Amino acid sequence: MAEQRNPPEPSELTGPEKAAIILLALGENAAALRTHLDEEEVKEISYAMSSLGTVSAQTVEKLIVEFINKLSGGGGLIGTFEATQRLLTQFLPADKVENLMEEIRGPAGRTMWDKLGNVSEQVLANYLKNEYPQTVAVVLSKIRPDHAARVLSSLPADFATECVTRMLRMEPVQRDILDKIEMTLRTEFMSNLARTSKRDSHELMAEIFNSFDRQTESRFLGALEERNRDAADRIRALMFVFEDLKKLDSTGVQVLLRGVEKDVLTMALKGASDELRQMFFSNMSERAARLMRDDMAALGPVRLKDVDAAQMQMVLVAKDLATKGELVLAGDSKEDELIY
Repeated sequence: MAEQRNPPEPSELTGPEKAAIILLALGENAAALRTHLDEEEVKEISYAMSSLGTVSAQTVEKLIVEFINKLSGGGGLIGTFEATQRLLTQFLPADKVENLMEEIRGPAGRTMWDKLGNVSEQVLANYLKNEYPQTVAVVLSKIRPDHAARVLSSLPADFATECVTRMLRMEPVQRDILDKIEMTLRTEFMSNLARTSKRDSHELMAEIFNSFDRQTESRFLGALEERNRDAADRIRALMFVFEDLKKLDSTGVQVLLRGVEKDVLTMALKGASDELRQMFFSNMSERAARLMRDDMAALGPVRLKDVDAAQMQMVLVAKDLATKGELVLAGDSKEDELIY
């Protein structure tokens, strides 16, 4: 009697052989996976597939278990909008795929109300002002109170008052009505928002310009001014530069001083204006300010490149602290003025 061979272990199979078995096991469902393979990978796996012969159910089961264990054990997959759209196209009509992708690209959040909480209050108010007050009352009752307050402030005064009145008298909303409102928001508002909510290119360029050294920044802004002065002025207004730190209040200056390394602060203040230097010195003890002046004098002549790097580092620290809510970076607009 011929000796019966044990089925091969997954470790005995090559990568292409494993891929070929997985694809064969998935059958027609493997079509979506094939779109992620390049031409050479398809050839290699196809060759392995044609040479497999009979593969036992035990081997297939072991290989699938190994595959699942690797995924759940930290083997990562890279998900992108493009990959998601390709996969959905395999089994959904094109118009449904497009609508779903528009919603995915919209504001973050698991539910419709989470998503609305991440929409600018002005954008949301502009949409809601054309709705019935009762509908607006339902929407505002479902989002965060602080966000609802900002939306109400952005609505026309009489309309906002009517919405508040409806909210005060509002009874529990029936599920079917709530579902209808959600569907309307999804189809009429979120889909349009996903198409139009592209980031302002001037804001993006302001961030890029903030990362330039002083000479490069001046060169690009100067060249841009010759071609489009309005664009250059807008970018300049959006940029937050080292000298803007003078807009910090005393508490913010002290928070920043604690967050910046001493050698960075010394180099940055070496090239700062007298006004900005004095602001930092006035928020130090007399002894600390005197030692800082001595350290700056001891540096002697320094390269502009090093000063720019230190000042940029301070700006980055300030922005990080502002993101954490530990200080306020006040701008030029009235909304950013601080009241004491």
